[in-house]
Amino acid sequence: MSSSLFTPLTVREVTFAHRAWMSPMMQFSAVPEGPDMGSPSDWHLQHLGSRAVGGAALVMVEATAVDPIGRSSIYDVGLWNDNQAGNFRRITSFISTQGAVPGIQLVHAGRKASTGRPWPDEARGVHMWPTVAPSAVPFGRLPAPAELDVAQIESIVASFASAARRAASAGFRVLELHGAHGYLIHQFLSPQSNTRTDQYGGGLENRMRFAFEVVTAVRRNWPEDLPLFFRVSATDWLAGDTDDPRPGWTLGESVVLATRLKELGVDLMDVSTGGLVPDANIPVGPSYQVPFADAIRSKAGILASAVGMITEPAQAEQIIADGQADAVFLARALLREPMWARRAAADLGATLAAPPQYSRAFS
Repeated sequence: MSSSLFTPLTVREVTFAHRAWMSPMMQFSAVPEGPDMGSPSDWHLQHLGSRAVGGAALVMVEATAVDPIGRSSIYDVGLWNDNQAGNFRRITSFISTQGAVPGIQLVHAGRKASTGRPWPDEARGVHMWPTVAPSAVPFGRLPAPAELDVAQIESIVASFASAARRAASAGFRVLELHGAHGYLIHQFLSPQSNTRTDQYGGGLENRMRFAFEVVTAVRRNWPEDLPLFFRVSATDWLAGDTDDPRPGWTLGESVVLATRLKELGVDLMDVSTGGLVPDANIPVGPSYQVPFADAIRSKAGILASAVGMITEPAQAEQIIADGQADAVFLARALLREPMWARRAAADLGATLAAPPQYSRAFS
């Protein structure tokens, strides 16, 4: 019995042992202050390392801020200085020794920054700061952000580029730009959050401009032989033009974006949905986002990964076998079961080499 899920995939000069990957998941557990502020903690070593031991072929670090203002909380990891990059090296080294590929996702949260941990915390509401965005349009009940001027936009593009260079020096082999879930790049893309009238707002070409500038700057600072991914929300799940004077970002626009990003050096679209507004009506269910990955993959002619309630080995296998996606990113399934990939391999008749320390469990 051969498995489509457990076949290798090579992107540029990086080969993934199979197509079951660990999605970036925010842990809100970074060092919050002092000289190591924004650095990963022991929590990250065990969280990421255990999934590498568990057989995930790509282990992706959570959304990592490119500057302090772009954090969701003081507990976010960052890559705005070289000290943070150095503190990631122990983690990337361990992931690599387990046969997995270490990856990292870069983000600026824009108007969704400064929200604090999503659970009760003594620092909640204390360590807060003013936010920035394409336009002074708030997210739900959050404070309205300040509209970025062109010089500030250029500075953030430079911050993404510098973080990409640090990611390479820290030993990461895959870099992903977070252009989804209502964060800053997504805020520029969607007319719901971008009401600018200059070169960064209005028509689709202008709304995509910031994404293009970030990708171009990052690709120049990220090694040519290493893959660059882009996470996109393929739809905002909002009403169409006739019902809403400010429609959301759409699948059709995502296809255009993916086609253009491929030309700029993006290798894979990590396809998710939603996150731009708090009250979107999203029909959540098993594999509910897979059709969006399928559409972008086929229409833009680019590699695509699928996410969203992918929990069972047979389900993931079918997605890959049917050509709907080139890989699957697993999130909560891997929180519940760090060795999901090893169980899936056994269920699908594939074999994953086990660390010698655990060999008795898999012989």
